[in-house]
Amino acid sequence: MPSLGRIRRALSTFLVLASISVWAHASSATLLLEEPYGKLGFFAATGHAAVYLSGVCAETPLKLRPCAPGELGVVISRYDGVSGYDWVAIPLIPYLYAVDGTDEIPLFADAKLVNFLRDQYRRKHLEEAVPDLESGAAPGGNWYELVGSSYDRTVYAFEIETTEAKDAEFIEKYNAAENRSHFRTVSHNCADFAKDVINFYYPRSLHRSVVADVGITTPKQMAKTMMKYSAHHPELKFARWVIPQIPGSLARSAPVHGVVESFLKSKKYIVPSAIVSPVFAGCVVAVYVGTGAGRFDPSKQALVYNAERGLQPPLGDEDRRAFQLELNHFMASHPAAERADLWFDPFGKSGTRVEKWGRLLHDAAPELDSDGRPVLRLHEGADVVSLGVAASNILDSHAPEQLTQKVLEARLQSELRKGNAPKVSESDVEHDWNLLQQVSGPDTEVARTRSGLQPGMRGGNRP
Repeated sequence: MPSLGRIRRALSTFLVLASISVWAHASSATLLLEEPYGKLGFFAATGHAAVYLSGVCAETPLKLRPCAPGELGVVISRYDGVSGYDWVAIPLIPYLYAVDGTDEIPLFADAKLVNFLRDQYRRKHLEEAVPDLESGAAPGGNWYELVGSSYDRTVYAFEIETTEAKDAEFIEKYNAAENRSHFRTVSHNCADFAKDVINFYYPRSLHRSVVADVGITTPKQMAKTMMKYSAHHPELKFARWVIPQIPGSLARSAPVHGVVESFLKSKKYIVPSAIVSPVFAGCVVAVYVGTGAGRFDPSKQALVYNAERGLQPPLGDEDRRAFQLELNHFMASHPAAERADLWFDPFGKSGTRVEKWGRLLHDAAPELDSDGRPVLRLHEGADVVSLGVAASNILDSHAPEQLTQKVLEARLQSELRKGNAPKVSESDVEHDWNLLQQVSGPDTEVARTRSGLQPGMRGGNRP
């Protein structure tokens, strides 16, 4: 008999399938524009490109097939250094979160938890493409970028309708072709692959920019040309949405740029160039202004994606301020002895003492519960307790109530913080407020605060 967790997972996946697409039929192709992060984001802010196909699924990570009813499709992408393969196909939810079901997605993440979830998924589903080392340890290389993309960066999605017939042609072509990597940063990169996939469905729809990107195919240029193509073909249903980066201690990703834009906006490049050759620097500025490289905003008019609630309008500024005031009031009035920023800076500022709750999380060991959902094993004195990490199990925790409450407070703080890209919808915030209310109890200040607000008392966008 299936467990309650499996039934809940199947139901939530069905609801996502019903809401993620903006048209009645299931076939669509979505260009994913992914922000840069880490060292690559410092040296070259062009980011990454992939394609999500809602009507194409994976028989294996290396073999495609048509989707069965209830399946969400795959993200197909090119990465360098993944066992010599040119492309690998990963189901949507694992690609974004490194878990199988929506009820397993963590509310927050640090490097230890992310590494654990990625390796768990690899051992379960990716052994063919990314096998263990002889020692049994996880291999090196860029395979980790195949799963859990939303832990590292914000992703912008540009979705256009397709047909089942074209999906069938795509499957036949890519299954028959040799899947061996010829990756080259300049001429055969991830954006080139995404361009080829979208152009298979709509020939010559995407193209590189010889001027703005000096002939290199970039993710941002692919998004710009896809927007232009959709504007010229209003008969094709089109949508744009943003997939927020999961809150946590991992560094936030950076805005995505083209080649010339990246050069101009980086002081480490443009300042020495201006000193050595003002004429060259002036040419860079002229290209930037003339091509309008900086005017494209991937988040403009974008809906916010939530794996359990689908696509919804982003939280408006007035609503965000109202929610922030509510949270500030609760945190100021709640009788907590100490407040750590938990995962954003779990050891406090440089040179200060280690906070109790931050130390607990830092020393915690990630595991899976009986339904496959992530938990953290914590040492509370002589006892070992578990803290549920997902929304579906955080209230089932045996961890100290104060810790669970602080986790939810910190998540709300992250969601309400201003940023370049939309982070959250109103229903997302309401959902997390509800969790916080359940942790705090019906007689707490947060419960009284929330119950006193009726719909329409806050301004801004409502789903």
